[in-house]
Amino acid sequence: MSDKKTKIFIDGSEGTTGLRIYERFEARDDIEILPIESGRRKDVEERKRLINASDITFLCLPDAAARESVSLVENPAVRVIDTSTAHRTEEGWAYGFPELSKAHETAIQKGNRVAVPGCHATGFIALVYPLVAGGILPADYPVAAFSLTGYSGGGKKMIGEYEAQDRHGDLSAPREYALTQNHKHLIEMKQVTGLLREPLFSPIVADYYSGMAVSVPLYTEFLRDHKNPQAMQAYFAEYYKDKKFIRVENGTQDLYGGMISGGSLSGWDGLKIYITGNEERLVLSAQFDNLGKGASGAAIQCLNIMLGCEEDKGLQLKL
Repeated sequence: MSDKKTKIFIDGSEGTTGLRIYERFEARDDIEILPIESGRRKDVEERKRLINASDITFLCLPDAAARESVSLVENPAVRVIDTSTAHRTEEGWAYGFPELSKAHETAIQKGNRVAVPGCHATGFIALVYPLVAGGILPADYPVAAFSLTGYSGGGKKMIGEYEAQDRHGDLSAPREYALTQNHKHLIEMKQVTGLLREPLFSPIVADYYSGMAVSVPLYTEFLRDHKNPQAMQAYFAEYYKDKKFIRVENGTQDLYGGMISGGSLSGWDGLKIYITGNEERLVLSAQFDNLGKGASGAAIQCLNIMLGCEEDKGLQLKL
């Protein structure tokens, strides 16, 4: 790598994901941040200037604003990493989950447009993609999933609600949401894994800041192979072998009280997989930080791959 610094513009730098990305660059000497004055964050011409002056622009914006930012790109050398939902299933955009396959990793490495996976989707896809790709789970299986997340995943508005002194009493207990089965991550959860139908999905937000656990229960009688916890664990261990960011656990001995916590990996940028259950019913679980592998950590991982540096540069993989 050359000594030239990569010029980075973060469009949406004051949001939760944008701030975390900015913080991760503070100790790096290979990055030059192109700053934008606070009062000009919504100035289209100023954003356009900075986008086209950058080598790589991060989009940490609502979907409509992210699409607008992409339309401002005139410099063909500019590469874009989008953390919104806007482009995750669009043609021409690499899906930012390099561990899924060599093709995914290559698309990130060579691409000019990369879409970072959604947080819930990250856990779900980490579990389901290998099964469909390996012919173990039929694509027409009616998959269900449950997800427990900290309130930071809801952005500034939800963070403010949970941290307010006079907050509503209901916020003290876990809350199930997306009750109409129209969660915005469902589209990528179906398309990326190759499922023929969107999964039944029940997300739950609880009174802690960050961290996530996503679980997928399966009946073994409908699987084509690997029909017990030991065989399934061995399959996942082989599938994700040598992947820095994914650890397939052999058993549950490290879990406090034998329970998977939503918040115990807060601040860590990797993802753990647990296989539990019995000969009849399996539960596959992914445990990670919704702000790490589920958002800004994944975005930085994609950047590192695009730059050809160490994949975990500037990220936290020590426990």
